[in-house]
Amino acid sequence: MPKIITIDGPAGSGKSTIAREVAKRLGFTYLDTGAMYRAFTLKAIKVNIDLEDSKGLIELIKKTKIDIIALKDGSLKVFLDKEDVTLEIRKPVVTQKVSFIARIPGIRAEMVKLQREFGEKNDIVVEGRDIGTVVFPQAYKKFYLDADFKERVRRRMGDFEVLGQKISPQEVEYDLKQRDTADMTRKVGPLIQAKDAIYLDTTRLSIEQTIEKVISYIK
Repeated sequence: MPKIITIDGPAGSGKSTIAREVAKRLGFTYLDTGAMYRAFTLKAIKVNIDLEDSKGLIELIKKTKIDIIALKDGSLKVFLDKEDVTLEIRKPVVTQKVSFIARIPGIRAEMVKLQREFGEKNDIVVEGRDIGTVVFPQAYKKFYLDADFKERVRRRMGDFEVLGQKISPQEVEYDLKQRDTADMTRKVGPLIQAKDAIYLDTTRLSIEQTIEKVISYIK
C-alpha cells in the first residue's frame, strides 16, 4: 500500500511550502487539496453561480473535471476542465470565496473521493484542513502545523507579493479571521488536530528547520 503523510493546519501555517519540499526530499508526490477547492471555486465564479446555492454547486461539481499533475521539481499544475489554472486559483477573489465552497458537505464528499483515488496510486504528502481526521485517518504519519496569528498574516502578505498582487495587511487579517472561523466551525470536516498528529508550532522556525523536524519524525 502507498504511504500517506498528512499535514493539516490553518492558513499561513506553512503547510503548502513544507508539504511540497518534504515530498520532494522523500521522493513522494505532493497533493495540495486546497488547490482542488480553489479550482472549483474559480469554476463557480466563472459561471456566476450563487455560492449559497448548495444544490446547484453540487450538480456543477459533478460536471467538472479537476486534475492535479505533479512535476519533477515538486511543483503542481492544476487543470480545470483541461485548462491550466495554476496561477489563476491564487487570486484574492478566489481566496476570499473558497470557504463558501469548502463548507458544503456534498462538495467535500466529491473532493474526498478524488483525494482518496490519488492516494491509492501514489506515496503522497498531502496537506489541507481535515486530511488526517477525515480523508486519510489511517495515514502513515500525521502532522498539525500552526503559527501565531501575526506571523500567519506576515506569511500570507508574502504569498501575495510573490504573485504580484496588492492587498493591504488589514484585508489579509480580515480574510484570515474569516477563514479560521469558517474552517473551525463548519459541520463537516472542521479544522482540528487529529489525536495521533504531531503538533509543530512553526512561528519561530525557518522553513528548513520545519522540514528537518517533519522528516526526522517520519524517518
